[in-house]
Amino acid sequence: MPEFMDVHHNMKGLTKEDLKAAHDADLAIQGEENVVFKSAWADPEAGVVYCLSEAPSADAVRRIHERTGHPADEVHPVPLAV
Repeated sequence: MPEFMDVHHNMKGLTKEDLKAAHDADLAIQGEENVVFKSAWADPEAGVVYCLSEAPSADAVRRIHERTGHPADEVHPVPLAV
């Protein structure tokens, strides 16, 4: 299944607990879109969050994030990895 990296901006001041709660919300419904969220990272000072997932499409990733209240500003395919 294809991998995607999505990016959320304007998340300054995010705590580790906030990040975990948002990630857990995604995990709770990810199966409804056949998405598997693998990891999430945040830079609270810059206000940026990154999420890596496997999904059938970028739109599936977008729909999960929208439904859990933190829409992605960008979703990028990741066709190559080392």
